[in-house]
Amino acid sequence: MFVKKVIKKGALALMLTSLSGMPAWAADKVNVLMSTSLGDVELELDRERAPITVENFVRYAESGYYDGTIFHRVIRDFMIQGGGYTPAMEKKSTQDPIQNEAKNGMKNIRGSIAMARTRDPHSATSQFYINHADNSNLDYPSYDGWGYAVFGEVVDGMDVVDAIASEPTGVTNGMRDVPKTPILITQVTVCPRSGCVREAAAPEAPQPVVKETTEAQ
Repeated sequence: MFVKKVIKKGALALMLTSLSGMPAWAADKVNVLMSTSLGDVELELDRERAPITVENFVRYAESGYYDGTIFHRVIRDFMIQGGGYTPAMEKKSTQDPIQNEAKNGMKNIRGSIAMARTRDPHSATSQFYINHADNSNLDYPSYDGWGYAVFGEVVDGMDVVDAIASEPTGVTNGMRDVPKTPILITQVTVCPRSGCVREAAAPEAPQPVVKETTEAQ
């Protein structure tokens, strides 16, 4: 992120320009719609407190990277993790890792979304998790002096998160806690400022009208 000076009507204004070229002041909050095979989850991302992480997530989403991936690690009363594997459990290639923003004051509470990573604090790429319970042990400074960076929260569809967390899991390709039935992320859409729009449910087919008759059968 860099600061660009803009002079207008003799006044000096500062405009923060994001990595994607979008002025940071244009949207401190970014809403995304995550469509899954079990329903939709709407998330509100905090660009002000986690600018690097939000830009990273948005970049993956807008490129279509998450479309067709799965929730590959699901632990009830802990979290659901996705954004890195295909239904065949093939790991997708990623962009470079990002700086850990876990010091931003946001907490790993139920319904918050955060970046998954390895033991290296600055190793997060595409994978994320949604907390299914309060997990304060993951907050800064956690066990390694860093913790896990929260960058948003579920604002609608927590029932879908609960449904995903309730799916039976097992071991697949040596990985534990993998849902036995793949839970697909069909699409992650960055919503316009007017808000996220879900696809309307298909109307029920009209029932045939049975006319009464007095004729003998």
